[in-house]
Amino acid sequence: MPEIPDLNIFRKNLVEKLAGKTLTQFHVLIDRRLKQPEEVFQEALEGQTMTDIDRVGKELHFKFGNGHVLGLHLMLHGSTHWYQKTNENRFTIAELLFSDGTGLAITDWQKAVILTLDPAPVKVPDAMALPDGYLATALAKNARSIKTVLTDGKVVGGIGNAYVDEILYAARISPFSKANQIPAEQLEVLGKAIVGVLSDAEQHILQLFPDTITEKERDFLQVHRPKQSVTLSGEPILKAEIDKRKTYYTASQVLFE
Repeated sequence: MPEIPDLNIFRKNLVEKLAGKTLTQFHVLIDRRLKQPEEVFQEALEGQTMTDIDRVGKELHFKFGNGHVLGLHLMLHGSTHWYQKTNENRFTIAELLFSDGTGLAITDWQKAVILTLDPAPVKVPDAMALPDGYLATALAKNARSIKTVLTDGKVVGGIGNAYVDEILYAARISPFSKANQIPAEQLEVLGKAIVGVLSDAEQHILQLFPDTITEKERDFLQVHRPKQSVTLSGEPILKAEIDKRKTYYTASQVLFE
């Protein structure tokens, strides 16, 4: 699943190529998860100039000159791909064709991508902009595992399964820890780990794939390494399932319960 580091780079590259261009055609090939009829999207967006793109949690919001917004959630396997005039990408969910012939194909072999017209405002703070003391207040009465809390999007916006493992590893907190049992000083460490891990990952991807709009390899991850048995520093990787999410961690991570 594309997460904050990927989406920030996608956003930058999409804006550079599409901002100021007019959307001439919006076509949906697979509509099973479309929130409204295709014709409603077309009436709102076709003929309009794309002005900017925001990342909102795990979504990209394409903003148009008439005030309408196209929300895109790539889910687990969604991707975006450039094409010129004619799209030949497999598993295409939707096509956006702009006035200069530039096309953007949204693909997903699992057909799970979600497109929304004018998505509702998000009330949960973004992982990259948590207010001071927010985690201590938000987790005070939450007895679920910290892995579950950070991935469900109801407390912190934008983090998915892979990067939660990385963040908890960096903070030395066991993913099985009860959220409301983590000491205040360790929550401060966690808050810094969230920003640090996501920022470092974005810089790593940017250096290797500066022009990408599609998720790339994650060989640089420390502990979320499904095909490896040790971390990059040589610690044995332990594997478990927490609320149906594959979880990777080490014995050095402290359990708070």
